[in-house]
Amino acid sequence: MEVFGLYNYWIVIVLMMTGFYVVISRGNLIKKIVGLNIFQTSMFILYISMGKVRGGTAPIIVEGLACPEGAVCYSNPLPHVLILTAIVVGVATTALGLALIVRIKEAYGTVEEDEIQSQEVET
Repeated sequence: MEVFGLYNYWIVIVLMMTGFYVVISRGNLIKKIVGLNIFQTSMFILYISMGKVRGGTAPIIVEGLACPEGAVCYSNPLPHVLILTAIVVGVATTALGLALIVRIKEAYGTVEEDEIQSQEVET
């Protein structure tokens, strides 16, 4: 069946929905950061999957390598390069989010969203 041949897209969907569920359903700020990272990882897998061409090679000219149509098949390196940049940005964003959570913990004494909002209403 063709549905099972696209297993990487099913993995993307499962990871995306898992991350989305964690962000929505959990009140703990650290768990929300973890959920966002899971969601982000699903996007990385999606873009890397789309950049790979079956039977393709690195875009280096080699004699004798041709696709069935007679043209040379290359995998597009751009999605992979963009994902490397996105990973670096994701790590920096995660570090910033965790640093903010540390400051929130110092200020409010908790990392639970409901308790923080109840303390803001009291003041």
